[in-house]
Amino acid sequence: MRYPAFALAEHLDHGLGDPHDPARVASFARCVELDAGEEFPAEICAELDRLGLPRWYVPAEFGGELRSYEELLHAVRILARRDLTVAIGHGKTYLGAVSAWVGATPEQARRVGAEVLAGSVISLALTEREHGSDLLAGEVSAVPTGAGYRVDGEKWLINNASRADLVCVLARTEPAGGTRGFSLLLVDKRRLAPGTFRCLPKERTHGVRGADISGIAFAGAEVPAEALVGAAGAGPEIVLKSVQLTRTMCAAMSLGLADQALRLVLDFATGHRLYDRPLVDLPHANRTLTEAYVDLLIGEATSVLTARGIHATPGELSVTSAVAKYLVPTMMDRTIPRLGQVLGARALLTSDHADGLFQKIERDHRIVGIFDGNTLVNLNTLVNQFPGLVRGYRRGVVDPGLTDTVELIRPLPDFDRSRLALLSRTGCSVVQQLPAAVAEVLELVDAGIAPPALAAQAETLAGLVDGLHERMAAYRPQPRQVPAEAFTMAGEYALAFAAAACLHLWLRNRHWLVDGPTAPLWADARWLRACLHRLIGQLRPATATGPDDGEDYDRLLPDLRAQHHEGRLFSLLPARLAEAGPQTPEAPPRLAEAAGPPSESPARPAGAAAQLSEVAR
Repeated sequence: MRYPAFALAEHLDHGLGDPHDPARVASFARCVELDAGEEFPAEICAELDRLGLPRWYVPAEFGGELRSYEELLHAVRILARRDLTVAIGHGKTYLGAVSAWVGATPEQARRVGAEVLAGSVISLALTEREHGSDLLAGEVSAVPTGAGYRVDGEKWLINNASRADLVCVLARTEPAGGTRGFSLLLVDKRRLAPGTFRCLPKERTHGVRGADISGIAFAGAEVPAEALVGAAGAGPEIVLKSVQLTRTMCAAMSLGLADQALRLVLDFATGHRLYDRPLVDLPHANRTLTEAYVDLLIGEATSVLTARGIHATPGELSVTSAVAKYLVPTMMDRTIPRLGQVLGARALLTSDHADGLFQKIERDHRIVGIFDGNTLVNLNTLVNQFPGLVRGYRRGVVDPGLTDTVELIRPLPDFDRSRLALLSRTGCSVVQQLPAAVAEVLELVDAGIAPPALAAQAETLAGLVDGLHERMAAYRPQPRQVPAEAFTMAGEYALAFAAAACLHLWLRNRHWLVDGPTAPLWADARWLRACLHRLIGQLRPATATGPDDGEDYDRLLPDLRAQHHEGRLFSLLPARLAEAGPQTPEAPPRLAEAAGPPSESPARPAGAAAQLSEVAR
């Protein structure tokens, strides 16, 4: 059975062609060449325009094709797998426009959508040189005038600042600042008077060397009143809600890069011999490969449920998006260098193996953890919600939308931006439904449907998660700083979410995945047992961790090698890559009909959040 959410990703991947073919504009060889020359991948971005990707940056209600954030997740994943510079260089327009989807009036959002569909590039300008992630300290000002606003000041480390046609700018609109002292303005550079702005020089970066990481400085730039996105003073809240959507896409970037890193290393390990044996057959090498595979499956489960939750449980996205943005990039920050150990010296070379693609992947991935709130920002977001998470877990609160979240075969409801919240009132249903999932596993084991080893894992997991919530309940917030142990508990909560996500996915989807190329992974809970093995090992205190025989990992090696040999994405779900050869992927939907007349403007958003000063770009 097909997995419809991969349709757009397959359309893009096969449209760009086999990345191993150097004649292709988006080949791996060309991407490495552009990176070495620190050149922006303009031709590849133009090819993505031709393939219609900008249509999926615009929600259907505003004239585009975006109906499923799960579908967009896999599209970003497949592009990052080919080249992260391309993924962020092109995808930045989605990031620049997302504040309109979250906070603008429907009429304004349709105007922004029309710009995107017409090919305009949009950038998001939040950070400043002297203030970094403390957005409430920003000094760029927007002083009201009779006709609109006069913008002054400099934004720095802005992706596509030079290439963008429009820039969504967070500016101080009240001299005193504060959570209601900043607003978002969509500044059209094409309409600014000469001399009222200048683009700053491109900054040289360790990774994504071809990206336009630069800045923009305003000097008395006059913008019209309709440039205001949402209500005056609502900028902080709109930003905080917008990053809940974009953080999930950052997790997709990590998945794409780790997929390609694993593939490169498996290529090498299959063909290279050491001690008269293929490297892949040596215990240390195949353990490293299967552990990386398990990390990818854990990251996929976490990301897919978070993306589906955008539609089904949007009120909990302040929790789930922080989990995904912390856990997946952090996990892959460890996984990719470990894979490099199998390559040895070749991991550091810019030639020899795959033209140095691995070292580019390792460099590029380091920036993902900084996007949309760095590691500490996302952990602190979880720490701030400990009381609600504990309360929801103890009461067993579950949002009715959890069913749509975890059953991949169910169609997703339309995304309702009005349900986004700065703090979750219901906690986190994926974790809070864990005790019920564990009970169901035990029933399946008793009935002989699930393997007995799964019962022990489920019971161990339940005990660890119960204990975690007891420690979270005992935590008392500090007035000036968050202690290290609170960040540790937040990290453990992210692991608990991932484990619960894996359980729910297997329980709710094992019936319809009984055939097809990924069926062996599901039939005996093979992937689930390996993922729980890894997550339980990370949740346990070091002193309580027993010997690791690795049998759960070893069972996955044939599946890993089969997906590699057949040119399929390393995934729980079937997806065929362009390098596997020609196929007829499921065609993406037709362009949506033009949007109807604008509805009434929504009410002013609720109070802004104190955590805005922690959002990093």
